[in-house]
Amino acid sequence: MNWKRKAYYLLISFFCMTIHYGFAQDQKLADSLSKIYKADTLRGVARMELLRNLAFNEVNDLQLALKYSEQLISLAGKEGNEFYLHQGYFQKGNKKRLLGDMEEALDAYFKSGEAARKAKSLKGEGSVYGAIADIYSISNNHNNAMLYYNKAIATLRQFKDSIALASAISNAGDEFLNNKNYDSALRYFKESGLIFEKVNYLMGKGYSKGNIGMVYANIGAKELAERNLNEAIQLLSSLEDYYPICVYLISMSDIYQEKGDHQTALNYAQRSLGLAKKYGLKEQISDANLKLSELYEKAGNTEASLKYYKDHIIYRDSVNNIRSVQKMADLRTDYEVAQKQVEVDLLNQEKRNQHIIVLSLLIILGLASIILVTLYWFYRIISKEKKRSESLLLNILPAETARELKRYGKVEAVKFDQVTVLFTDFVEFSKYAEYVEPEQLVRSIDFYFKGFDEITTKYGLEKIKTIGDSYMCACGLPTANHAHARNVVQAAREMIELVRTELHAPDTLSHFDIRIGIHTGPVVAGIVGIKKWQYDIWGDTVNIASRMESMSQHGRINLSETTYNEIKNEFSCEYRGEIEVKNRGSLKMYFLN
Repeated sequence: MNWKRKAYYLLISFFCMTIHYGFAQDQKLADSLSKIYKADTLRGVARMELLRNLAFNEVNDLQLALKYSEQLISLAGKEGNEFYLHQGYFQKGNKKRLLGDMEEALDAYFKSGEAARKAKSLKGEGSVYGAIADIYSISNNHNNAMLYYNKAIATLRQFKDSIALASAISNAGDEFLNNKNYDSALRYFKESGLIFEKVNYLMGKGYSKGNIGMVYANIGAKELAERNLNEAIQLLSSLEDYYPICVYLISMSDIYQEKGDHQTALNYAQRSLGLAKKYGLKEQISDANLKLSELYEKAGNTEASLKYYKDHIIYRDSVNNIRSVQKMADLRTDYEVAQKQVEVDLLNQEKRNQHIIVLSLLIILGLASIILVTLYWFYRIISKEKKRSESLLLNILPAETARELKRYGKVEAVKFDQVTVLFTDFVEFSKYAEYVEPEQLVRSIDFYFKGFDEITTKYGLEKIKTIGDSYMCACGLPTANHAHARNVVQAAREMIELVRTELHAPDTLSHFDIRIGIHTGPVVAGIVGIKKWQYDIWGDTVNIASRMESMSQHGRINLSETTYNEIKNEFSCEYRGEIEVKNRGSLKMYFLN
């Protein structure tokens, strides 16, 4: 077994140990609490705490635990409780992780972290950072893993939770060990060990000792490795945590094998196998059998080596479902029983066959891994480009219109009975354009239009288009909005204020005064053509709104009569009288005060 794999096992096991700020999960508690859950008598915070406990302690049925966490997320969202929203997403991430869905686990953790920050829970935020780092570590993304381990450690140092802090430091050490950065790994493991020692947290001490031993084994300090691994085994045995003990026992066997002490190496491997069988740890059963097969082979005991190798294959296949190798091993054993007189020759031949099969399997697995990685890479690229194209589409079209276009390939024109349309125009823009550099003019227009975009977004207006120095927007489409006129008037006021504030700003931009016109009425909206789509509106309302702008004055907002009737109870206006409009006759107009 290579060291990276060992470190991965221990990272997972240590994650399970610290999955909820250092407290142990309890299935019996979950079973007891489920009765209260079914009675459905708790409400509010009490109900949320019940769901959190159920999601955390339910270990036999991960789908049921996931259901509890989803219910907690829903309830906390409705109640506006950020702390329990953080808890719900954190438990969801934990369960998704155990189910092997790393992408959804990562998404849940990020949402948990956001809620923890809003709830001002340093402990929760630090724990989430550590969980995110674990995901990146498992995914072999070392840079991101260390980024979030360091954020977890820095956050938890502020909270001064010793166990949570030491756990994050230990897992960061695992990441360094996986990447063969032994000096850093040793430093982190020693620091976490000191913290665990200070608070007398035995399980943490056991893991720290074991991890330190594994570092020493990697750098050739065998005596230090043996001493620390033995101490880890003793501590974890007292806690009945046998999964890492099996790994450490194999590590001890490796050490004594290198020393040339065959019998001691054999004893440690046998102890690992015995514990693994007793507690049903299939991975460790497989690894211990492989180690014993290797030891007996080097000792010249071919028959025993073959027996343990066969058991290794059987348990490995029970995990990986590689039945063809198991069948070959069974056939080999049957043939040995029937042909005792040619045992030695047969064993040598079948051993060669075994190597060929293993090599073939490794090649197949390698090719399959390359194909899967390639497919995943293409999937990520396609997903990224899809999100990018959707983002660009939403910059061009309203969300509802974009969805319709993607679903049907076209957008039907829609009539809206009540829409408020706004036009702006910069005063004497053409005069400025005659003597100002085009680049400076474009920068200036870009500055103002970006400001207008922020204002329209704030008030739920839909930007329609810009024509030269004119900016057009509307409210009440593509979704009806009863406050369309009020929202447009409020946006117009902020546009006027923006222009007024910047009019004499001491910068390199060109600054202008502005006129604004607003009119309310029916329009038809949609998109036309097959290229360079643009959401646009048509109708007499658009023409009148444009006339309102051209009949306005510097720094003023000119309203039509229909808009005035919509907002007169909320805003102060000044009646201008009936004013003659080209091709429209006389129209009543009002200035917004």
